[in-house]
Parts: sequence; structure tokens; C-alpha cells
Amino acid sequence: MTYFPSIPDIKKAAVTIAQVATETPLMQSIRLSKAYGANVLLKREDLHRVRSYKIRGAFNKINSLSEGERAKGIVCASAGNHAQGVAFACNHLKIQGTVYMPSVTPKQKIEQTKMFGGEWVTVVLEGDTFDDSSKSARAFCESNNKTYIHPFDDPKVIEGQGTVGLELLEQFKEPIDYIFVAVGGGGLASGLIGVFKELSPSTKIIGVEPEGAPSMKTSMENNVNTELSKIDKFIDGAAVQKVGDLTFSICKEGLYDMVTVPEGKVCQTILDLYNRDAIVVEPAGALTIAALDGFASEIKDKTVVCILSGSNNDITRTAEIKERALLYGRLKHYFIVRFPQRPGALKEFVAEILGPDDDITHFEYSKKSSRENAPAIVGIELKSPDDLEPLVQRMKANNFYGDYLNDKPDLFQYLV
Repeated sequence: MTYFPSIPDIKKAAVTIAQVATETPLMQSIRLSKAYGANVLLKREDLHRVRSYKIRGAFNKINSLSEGERAKGIVCASAGNHAQGVAFACNHLKIQGTVYMPSVTPKQKIEQTKMFGGEWVTVVLEGDTFDDSSKSARAFCESNNKTYIHPFDDPKVIEGQGTVGLELLEQFKEPIDYIFVAVGGGGLASGLIGVFKELSPSTKIIGVEPEGAPSMKTSMENNVNTELSKIDKFIDGAAVQKVGDLTFSICKEGLYDMVTVPEGKVCQTILDLYNRDAIVVEPAGALTIAALDGFASEIKDKTVVCILSGSNNDITRTAEIKERALLYGRLKHYFIVRFPQRPGALKEFVAEILGPDDDITHFEYSKKSSRENAPAIVGIELKSPDDLEPLVQRMKANNFYGDYLNDKPDLFQYLV
């Protein structure tokens, strides 16, 4: 290992960051503490002015640049949160910056980046993933002799993120047994490892990734930093095809465990946090809480910190979040239903096939006059997963059943 974050450097970063970022709260979650029989604390990194911890590393790095580097300007690539941290730093330090973001970045994150950067930042939308944007940003950076501000694989960025760990130890004087941290590129996890390895080596740090973008977990299993050929981009704040070389080396040695969580479970966690705790988080911000179920027996009677990494959620994504949560919970099901071409067939389906608590949420009918049965794509929301099998049996017994789409992902995505 050629680099490991040191306590003196992280403490120096804390002094630098104090110019623009206040200490974020550490709050007990009564609901989660009761649910898991543990002392569950939430580190509210979602409450920064840019609504994520990324301001720490971005500002620490950019503030370290020489006058010559500042004059030439900087470039970065980001799925959203690092972009906002960089934009804020550019505006605060009066440095020209060019921010590359994937074309699929939620509109809210793009607008926030422009707002924080003002006249000092130009936003360029390029590619479908962070990795696509990063390649374009690096090419632009090299051809224009500017400084690239990496979102995670940079010592100054890692040290900036490590200040979260210093705050935790100041805020909670008793031993912390477990820390759950979201992993995208691994910068925050690496910074935490730097702090806790020296100051609280008994603390177990658990990294959490989306199931559809397991770049760190795959790399640790392969014992080599591995680029994924394809990822699910839904949890954009933690979806990278390849983690950093520095962060991989640090996390490989310093993480107690590295786990993944299904995107649908993350969506249900987002809804629970909003409806039950009045906390708004983005998908990456909910990863750590979504992972607690897998450690329920291990964390009982322990002190657990979940880092809520960000709250840059776009309200236009709410419908998709709810849909993914229902699909994960096996409460939303899609079928091809074959309706007999006779009057009253739909009425019969609603009255006699659907259960008393079943609800049709999607209906797309295609009548073919030359066929005895006309197919329709029907989405049905159930009250309980146990209601599915009786529903299917009633459909088959009455000749309405055509096909079940949930377990056919290619067909499902095409039709629904």
C-alpha cells in the first residue's frame, strides 16, 4: 500500500473544511434502536449546505491547489454530489471549474450544481454513467492543462471525507461498535478507516453498495481492482463501474465487511425514512440503514452508526422509488391477462378473480378481433405477498391467465 490517510492530515483537513462546513448532527433513531435492540445513531451528512458529505473532500482538495493551478482552473466528473461540492468550492474560492455529469443525472442535482457554482462553473452533460463522464472530463482536462478533482481516489479528498470520523469520536465519547458507510468509489470509507484504525481500532466498519453496482465487493472478492462491464445506475450516488486504486487498497485491508443491498430494499428504506422519520434522503443516503437487517443478530445491544450520506433526491423519482419498493416487497405484480372477447369479461375479472384487497394499478388492453381471447398487460397491487398464489390460481381456473412478467426482466422492461 503506497498511501494511507494519517490522523495529522485529517485533522489539518478539518481546520480547512471549517471555513465552509459546520459539524453535522449525530442523532439517535428511536425507531431503529427499538427495531434492532441496539443504540442506532444517524450521522446526518445529508444536512450540509450542499446536502452531502462531498463538500468535505472537494473543498479540502481544491483549497490545497497552488496559485498557478487555481489560475488554470479545475475539472471534475460526478453523478451529482461531488459536483455540488466542487461547484460550491469554486464559487467560494473564485476558481473557474468545468463539471462533467452523466446525461441521466437527476435534474435536481444538475440545477443545484449550477446554482452553487454560479458564474464560476460550467456544467457539461456527457455519457450514461459516471465512468463515461470521467473519461470525457479527463480528456478535456489534459488538453486544456487544468487540474482534475477526483471524486474519491485522491489523498486530499480522502482526508477531507475522513473528518466525518473525527466528528463522530468527538460527538460520541463511548465506544462505537459498528459503522455502516455507503461505498461508491470508496473515499468516505477510506477516510473513516484512516481515523478508526488508529483512534478506535475495535470499531467495525461495514461498507454497503447497491446490488446492481457491486464494484468494491467484486474487487475485494477478486483481490484486484475490477471494472464492472455493466451496472444499474438507479442509485446514482453509489454506482461506479470501478472504485479507486487508493480506496480499494485501503478498504481491502480496513473494512470489517463489504455487503450489497437490493435497489428495491433501498427504495422501501427511503419511503420509511420519509413517512416515519420525516427524513429525506437520496438512494445512496439510505444504503446504510437498508443494510441493518442483514446484521440484526450481530448488532443487538451494540452501538451502531449509520452515515446518511446525502439528501439530493429528485421528487420526480418518487413514482419509480415507490414502484421499485413494491416490486421488491412482492406487492406489485404484472401479468398478461387473456380476456374473452365477450361483454362482461372485465367485470367478471374484477368481481370474481381479484381479491377483496387487490387493486389494478396498470391496464393496457390490445383487442385483436381475430382472436378468441384479447391480451392485456395488467398491474396488480396486493395487500400481502401471500395473496399472489391464490390470485394466480383463480386466474388459471377461469382461463384468464396468460403469463407472469415480474420474473421475465427483458420482457418486463419492454412491456411495462
